[in-house]
Amino acid sequence: MPPANRRASISVFFPAYNDEVSIAPLVRDAIAVLETLTNDYEVIVINDGSADATPRVLDELARGLPHVEIIHHETNKGYGAALRTGFNAASKDLVFYTDGDGQYDVRELVNLFPLMTGAVDVVNGYKIKRADKRYRILIGSIYNRTARFLFRLPIRDVDCDFRLLRQSALRRIELVSSSGVIGVELVRKLHAAGCVFVESPVRHYLRAHSQSQFFRPGRVAHTVIDFLVLWLKLVALRWLSAASGDDRRAGAELLTPGEKAQFPVSTRGDKKVAGVSFPPAGSQHTKPPASVNSFE
Repeated sequence: MPPANRRASISVFFPAYNDEVSIAPLVRDAIAVLETLTNDYEVIVINDGSADATPRVLDELARGLPHVEIIHHETNKGYGAALRTGFNAASKDLVFYTDGDGQYDVRELVNLFPLMTGAVDVVNGYKIKRADKRYRILIGSIYNRTARFLFRLPIRDVDCDFRLLRQSALRRIELVSSSGVIGVELVRKLHAAGCVFVESPVRHYLRAHSQSQFFRPGRVAHTVIDFLVLWLKLVALRWLSAASGDDRRAGAELLTPGEKAQFPVSTRGDKKVAGVSFPPAGSQHTKPPASVNSFE
């Protein structure tokens, strides 16, 4: 393991919602693996308004473990809101997160850590095989394929919330989503900011205790709406704005020297349509070493 990585400080955080059974073992496993990677770490758990015994379990856990911090949301604000709270609370050089339901083994962080070399900004896990009911696997596959296509994502499994990121990369972006689409927003914005990704296979396990909050009909419908709104903001409107800018530049080149450009204002009926300008969503990436799997 490179000495630079050995000295890197790490924040690990878990969003938790009704995870009274799984969260304490997860925190203890995280501490065990962090002790082998660095001497400067913190573990943060965001209780997102759990209705079970999760708040009590977490408070008792923190009293006995000095590296553990608990943040309570008074109400259930959503998965994306819990992640944003975690990212804002993380203070170390590297930031790792995964879910609090125990479907991933946090000890596999040891496989991601060596891949965080100098050229890499994000090490993203991808599920070797999804351990879920068939309908969940189908919905997850459709979601992942659609997200990769519409948002031009550089990774194979955007739905795998097992990620190690540089704090410096997170500072380049601002996250706004409160729902489960935050994973797509995170990857899209990091990619647009020029971040370099590599991937590592991780195991996925059946949910042993708590119930998923994502596969309820109402939540699925809400996620679809959030997904489409996110695509409009991050892709469609930016593409239209860039295309409009190209047209204006082409028109300006036809003017004679000293002639002032006059651009018409679009109207619909008697209402003017205001234009919105966004920066382009692409940049040059530095390729990571050939020994790791890079997706740009």
